[in-house]
Amino acid sequence: MIPTAAGTGQPLTEQPRMYPALHKNRVFLLLFSASTLSVLGNAFHALALSLWVLQETGSARMMSVLTISNLLLCSLLGSVTGTLADRMNRRTLILCSYLVQSLTVLAIAFTLTQQSPSYILIICLTGIVTAAGQFQAPAFQASLLPVVGKTYIQQAAGWMTLSENISRTTGYALGGIFVAAFGGAWAVFVDGMTFMLAFLLVAAAGAFAANSPVSTAHHSFKQDVTGGFRYIWSHSFARSILILLPVLTMFFLSCLMLTQVMAVQVWRAAPLQFGLLESSIPLGYMLGSGVIILAGSKLKQRGKVISASLLLLGPLYLLLSFTSSMNTALPVILLIGFTFSFSTLLINIILRLEVPEELQGRMFGVLGSLMSVAPPRWAWPFSRQVRMYLASHRFWQLPELF
Repeated sequence: MIPTAAGTGQPLTEQPRMYPALHKNRVFLLLFSASTLSVLGNAFHALALSLWVLQETGSARMMSVLTISNLLLCSLLGSVTGTLADRMNRRTLILCSYLVQSLTVLAIAFTLTQQSPSYILIICLTGIVTAAGQFQAPAFQASLLPVVGKTYIQQAAGWMTLSENISRTTGYALGGIFVAAFGGAWAVFVDGMTFMLAFLLVAAAGAFAANSPVSTAHHSFKQDVTGGFRYIWSHSFARSILILLPVLTMFFLSCLMLTQVMAVQVWRAAPLQFGLLESSIPLGYMLGSGVIILAGSKLKQRGKVISASLLLLGPLYLLLSFTSSMNTALPVILLIGFTFSFSTLLINIILRLEVPEELQGRMFGVLGSLMSVAPPRWAWPFSRQVRMYLASHRFWQLPELF
């Protein structure tokens, strides 16, 4: 029986939920802090573990084994973990993931302190950390909209992206100093403690996004997995994004690596200029994210803004190819990073608004699997020319990789 308003006989409509502003939203602030801490700690971990592998083995093949095993886990688990995020309580899934990551990373730190640490054991433990992260990521992404609402989702996604980039960039810089001062094991230990702090922050947030999975009452896990793929393929926007984002990222990273080679071979960049190049795209991305945050609901017709930014990337790279010096190239590179933020961050926001909440875990899980086949966002240039250039200027002391 449908409830009616007293004395009217008219159906009682559900009142829309009111969401507080982000700076007053306690749950969002706790989730934001947890995400920032985990990304910062991960930068410590990634840098320390990479340095340990290179210093202990001096082999790029060993580094490749670690990288490829993690990529395989990311690509295989996305649809499974995304489906779990839609069937289970997402807060519980995030808490379990953070706890497993914390304990496993602490085990890696302990292993590194041994006289003859097992490389196979480190690969296995790293795989567990990666797998746990694949359970956490879609649950975390799918929880943002129910926590902040549609009114504040643009600002929330912008702050998350901005924090992620700042934390990653700062983490790598601080991680290098920390590893040099205290060693790789302690840097990995710091990551384990950041995951534990993230666990405590999410626990303090209380109940949030406690999705009641309607699908579990009628469908099996396999049916939910296939149903997610069926929805994504039938939804024109979701299907387009699953094709667009991996392709865009692949070409963007290819252009980034070519730019690094041009800096060495064509522009003859000085060490300071090369450092500015490395920071220009992340800085531009952060500036673009800041503009999106400030615009808020004033930013209308997001689809047209995304299309314009995608079209603008081509002429910007064409302009970059005609530059003859590093000083003239840097503003163009900064503008490329700024433009790239509009074509990716706004897509992420529209996905949260267009895809039903009960399917967002699967959407972000599948998208994460497809994106995992690309190198990290700010991939290290393995060009021999770039590597020889850095070595000649003593950016750091590492064994020869190839």
